Amino acid sequence: SYFGDKSSCVENTSVWNLTSSSSVRGLNNTWIGKTPLSSSRSACRSHTPLMGYSVTSSSAASAHSVASVIVAVVEGRGLARGEVGMASIDLKSPEMILSQFADNTTYAKVITKLKILTPLEIIMSNTACDAGNATKLFSLITEHFKNVTFTTVQRKYFNETKGLEYIEQLCASEFSTIVMEVQSKYYCLAAAAALLKYIEFIQNSVYAAKSLKVRFQGSEKTAMIDSSSAQNLELVVNNRDSRNSHTLFGVLNYTKTPGGNRRLRSNILEPLVDAETIKTRLDCVQELLQDEELFFGLQAVISKFLDTEQLLSVLVQIPKQDTVKTAESKITNLIYLKHTLELVEPLKATLRNCNTPLLKAYYNSLEDKRFGIILEKITTVINDDTRYTKGCLNMRTQKCYAVKPNINEFLDIARRTYTEIVDDIAGMITQLAEKYNLPMKTSFSSARGFFIQMTVDCSALPNGELPSEFTKVTKMKNTYSFTSADLIKMNERCQESLREIYHMTYLIVCKLLNEIYQHIHCLYKLSDIVSMLDMLLSFAHACTLSDYVRPEFTDTLAIKQGWHPILEKIAVERPVSNNTYLTEGNNFVIITGPNMSGKSTYLKQIALCQIMAQIGSYVPAEYCSFRIAEQIFTRIGMDDDLETNASTFMKEMKEITYIIQNANDKSLIIIDELGRGTSAEEGIGICYAACEYLLNLKAFTLFATHFLELCHIDAVYPNVENYHFEVQHVRSSAGNREKIAYTYTLSKGYTEEKNYGLKAAEASSLPSSLILDAKEITNHIAKQILHRQERTPVVMRERATYHLAMRLVQTARNSRLDPDSLRIYLKGLKKKYEASCPAPRQSDEQQ
Repeated sequence: SYFGDKSSCVENTSVWNLTSSSSVRGLNNTWIGKTPLSSSRSACRSHTPLMGYSVTSSSAASAHSVASVIVAVVEGRGLARGEVGMASIDLKSPEMILSQFADNTTYAKVITKLKILTPLEIIMSNTACDAGNATKLFSLITEHFKNVTFTTVQRKYFNETKGLEYIEQLCASEFSTIVMEVQSKYYCLAAAAALLKYIEFIQNSVYAAKSLKVRFQGSEKTAMIDSSSAQNLELVVNNRDSRNSHTLFGVLNYTKTPGGNRRLRSNILEPLVDAETIKTRLDCVQELLQDEELFFGLQAVISKFLDTEQLLSVLVQIPKQDTVKTAESKITNLIYLKHTLELVEPLKATLRNCNTPLLKAYYNSLEDKRFGIILEKITTVINDDTRYTKGCLNMRTQKCYAVKPNINEFLDIARRTYTEIVDDIAGMITQLAEKYNLPMKTSFSSARGFFIQMTVDCSALPNGELPSEFTKVTKMKNTYSFTSADLIKMNERCQESLREIYHMTYLIVCKLLNEIYQHIHCLYKLSDIVSMLDMLLSFAHACTLSDYVRPEFTDTLAIKQGWHPILEKIAVERPVSNNTYLTEGNNFVIITGPNMSGKSTYLKQIALCQIMAQIGSYVPAEYCSFRIAEQIFTRIGMDDDLETNASTFMKEMKEITYIIQNANDKSLIIIDELGRGTSAEEGIGICYAACEYLLNLKAFTLFATHFLELCHIDAVYPNVENYHFEVQHVRSSAGNREKIAYTYTLSKGYTEEKNYGLKAAEASSLPSSLILDAKEITNHIAKQILHRQERTPVVMRERATYHLAMRLVQTARNSRLDPDSLRIYLKGLKKKYEASCPAPRQSDEQQ
């Protein structure tokens, strides 16, 4: 069964102002003649697919296994360079998303947004893509999206006036305020104009008036996670095996619909930054967890929904050419629409007694009378027992008899003829089975039509072969599939009868759709409700399988006994839990420890927990509080890969440059193994400089390193804290070798495990005299460094004063203690401060 039109693209030269040298690949993968479009890389994979794909009510098959998004990108020129407009449409959903924003020379926002969209095709102006004169934006996009088809369109089609006209004509009335929002955003309007004209060309159809959902999506309502960080954290793709579900998406994905699947994926890549919206989602998850009847009731209803967004996309498109395929598609989609609308009442009944505001709002939205109006109009024409079924023959029968009898006399005659032919086919196969005394049965496939199938041992056949009148024989084990000349002719008669039925049914369906178009926009609301409920159910489902807790949102990042959500799914035992604590006064944490001690895993764990909290999911911890992060940056090293070279060093520098250029006070920054691609002296220098730059921000930063010299930066900056992963030394049974046992436990202070290289050398066959010399030299250098960085009582007192001040500020902001408890807490702070202040030496007082 298919959503949409599978007819070939017909050349539409009247639409386009033609040029002599450009061409485009059409829907049938052949080259269509002169058009103003040209593919910048003809070796790219197949062009835009057809509208439909096999319908399923389960999201077991990834909704993103086949890309279907087309994006138009345009950049301002001259003084407006850096101002970027984007417009995108998913061919499976009748929604156009517009974006316009200012980007810097790295074009990080553009690349990130495109990575999230996972486009099938990117459209740009030919002036941006000219050979030898391509813009930096075009060069960066082609570099990052090597497997995406690029198409150039003449600059004149990027017309903001035309774009606004299109939006006014096509935007559904519920979303008409978008016109006010984008009327002065010229670049996204220009991108919309080119995109809509291009889709009209390749799809050979136009969107019905007032049928599109159009929304503007800036960069300010969601957190930015750059594509490198998304890859480092394995948010949606596993780095070792792209088919593996060991990702954050895999951990949380228990969705039942393609729409819920898509919403979960986009939320993980673009978490929310509005605390109230997140809390509203968390309230819903909490109610689902507390009300078992609600949880299972909703899950049962939601799992019956098809891809509502894709259904809408096809319904609102008007084909330019009527074919048997377009007729069959419209009939199919009307049946899907009936199936979808019949689920509204059960869904509403399930939500009737909900308590949380969001679920109540969804219940109220489902009381929209238009759902009933559309269903009533459909049932005046379509049989009550017509419904979506699995199996191509079953669905064909549903389509044939969808329209009620006595509406069209000729349709009734054609259906009687079809029934007679099908009965004749069954009768003929029965006669053949009796004639040859073989267990033949009637089978059907969409490709072959009716054919004969039987399971029989080869020895039961005369001479081990089928009678000669049977053709197109295929065999799999003991199952034979075949046909005959008479059956082929009857299939042709059957197809001819079907064409008549579909044609007449199509005319009735088109008339019906014209009557319901004005009411169909309530389905946008339904699509949004179903996908959101599906995602929230998925969060609740994940909670039932693990001991997750509800996060709070304050100005502190505090995780008590948190663990890595992906590692939990992989490991036999639950991962070791660790605490995390960052505040404005202690916003920079340096983490040390030997290789394999757990540094990288811990850093990823914090970022994943932050993302889970900001999408409205519960979090793997005993307790957790988060500060909303507007940006999440990661620079993750390969802890188990010590090989470094010039190329890895340059990658490090690019990543740290990107972080420094884009980070702000509301960022969460995670840096692991910086500076290992060069000499130790240069590496320490680069790390120290990067730390000092980031220390000027209020961003929460976690910095893992093997350069122990960095640990002493806390003598200068009181907002730095040192932590390390503990290890234990265990003697082997022979008693002559010492081994390291990893505890994966985080403790305060920096690691005492120094000189990993010397320990590795001791385990090797290097001469003992050489190792002794190396140890003496290392100790001498370490003493010199320690002497230069020795803390004075004055520095320690200043640090204690700073920490006391920050704790008092934090208490004033967030404390919910009663007066007596607050008095006890403040006395405790005073004692802690006094204990941290050593008595000043006379020399210090003189200074």
